[in-house]
Amino acid sequence: MEITLKAKIFDLEIGRYEATLNETDAKKLGVRPKDRIKLFSRGKSIVAVVNTTKTVIKAGEIGISADILKTMGVKESDDIIVAPTEKPKSVEYIRKKMQGVTLSEAEFESIVKDVVTGRLSEVEITAFVSAIYINGLNIDEAAYLSKKMAETGEILEIRKKPVFDKHSLGGVPGNKITLLVVPIVAAAGLAIPKTSSRAITSACGTADIMEVLAPVTFNASEIVEIVDRTNGIIAWGGGVNLAPADDIFIRVEYPLAIDPHYLALCSVMAKKYAVGADFVVIDLPMGSETKIPTMEDARKYARDFLELGERLDITVECAVTYGDKPIGRAVGPALEAKEGLKALEGEGPSSLIEKSTDIAGILLEAGGIATKGNGKQAAMEILKSGKALKKMKEIIEAQGGDPKVTSDYISVGRYKETIYSPMGGYVTHISNKAIVQVARAAGSPKSKGAGIHLYITKGTKVAKGEPLFDIYAESEWELEEASKLAKQLLPVRIEGMILKRFPEYTFIGER
Repeated sequence: MEITLKAKIFDLEIGRYEATLNETDAKKLGVRPKDRIKLFSRGKSIVAVVNTTKTVIKAGEIGISADILKTMGVKESDDIIVAPTEKPKSVEYIRKKMQGVTLSEAEFESIVKDVVTGRLSEVEITAFVSAIYINGLNIDEAAYLSKKMAETGEILEIRKKPVFDKHSLGGVPGNKITLLVVPIVAAAGLAIPKTSSRAITSACGTADIMEVLAPVTFNASEIVEIVDRTNGIIAWGGGVNLAPADDIFIRVEYPLAIDPHYLALCSVMAKKYAVGADFVVIDLPMGSETKIPTMEDARKYARDFLELGERLDITVECAVTYGDKPIGRAVGPALEAKEGLKALEGEGPSSLIEKSTDIAGILLEAGGIATKGNGKQAAMEILKSGKALKKMKEIIEAQGGDPKVTSDYISVGRYKETIYSPMGGYVTHISNKAIVQVARAAGSPKSKGAGIHLYITKGTKVAKGEPLFDIYAESEWELEEASKLAKQLLPVRIEGMILKRFPEYTFIGER
């Protein structure tokens, strides 16, 4: 059966094909919410997920989202022929995965294609993500899923070979090392097309930081051209269609507050496969508030990354790094861009410089620039010589930024409050999670100037009334909210040399 309905346009982009019917028309077609219908108009057809309503859409109309509008090019009140159709075969494969069944490469291909083309509802995608969270994947399945996630998007054809890349599993605020690693490696003559994310739950992503210095949104051919000219780029991955299914999976993971182990692996490796990486170093920050709390967890991630890399023909090396405190002193886009440039200019905190040259050193060894064990020294020499700064300015210019920029020219939030130590003692803990919460309350990453600048690090001796950190914001209201939160969460713990007494109280009177 089919009926003809008048298009009613909703200027709403939801990332998948959904159409809204009046309940009367849904009954005529014999469809229910989340069933599928086929739409025909202007010589084009698509399959959409059904929503129903009694009031928003009248009988005889069909509500069209911006996603459908882009594909079909219909106009308000155009005739659309609507017919029921079967659910995609991929729904059956999702059900199999929910039951713990191992899927084939073809079945993963079907699921990923239907995710990307909008043929699956959010409920069905959530079921797939949840099935992986509960039942996991074997390494063959992870390889199939990674490949299909990459192949449904763009594949970069970087002309200079081999291609090098890096990735951090995250969880540590202030981890701005890409701003040093990319120019060091590029200055050594190696190709490093770094595509980075924006923040989801962190204070800022690498793309948010780089955007302070230059545009980060480029298409595939622009990325290739910039890498041809400079050997490196720091671009936003969302600006180019790399592994588009990953962004959809992340969207359903976020409200569930889950990050399935194997989906995290596939997310990383699909994008490395898509940029044509030959060698990737994976930074695994280990700490109580990261995704990797113990060395045992780190070994599992490392084993899986190495094995998955073999199946994708990518050489992988993993580096377990210290993740129990922020990297450097700055957290927030402008503050981190300023600190990163300062390090390239010859200053900057030791934790940032040490970690950056460690990771860059691994890449230099893999690229034959340095012998085994001498990569860090080679990276440090490139940094200290000013070659990395010169290369960073070339990259900034190639991306459309001002190559004359210096750390002194970067402005931060105009409103500031300093948080002082309530007692004398030693800094025994800095909570990564609390630092991120406060920075986000101040407006980071949306407000580029918002964030935190730390005066202390773990182990620092402080006196009562000494400054612990500054909070920056671009509005008085956000500063007030962040300051309140900082006083509630107490991100910096100060303790004396005596941590605990046993028993807690003893009194000996006269004998």
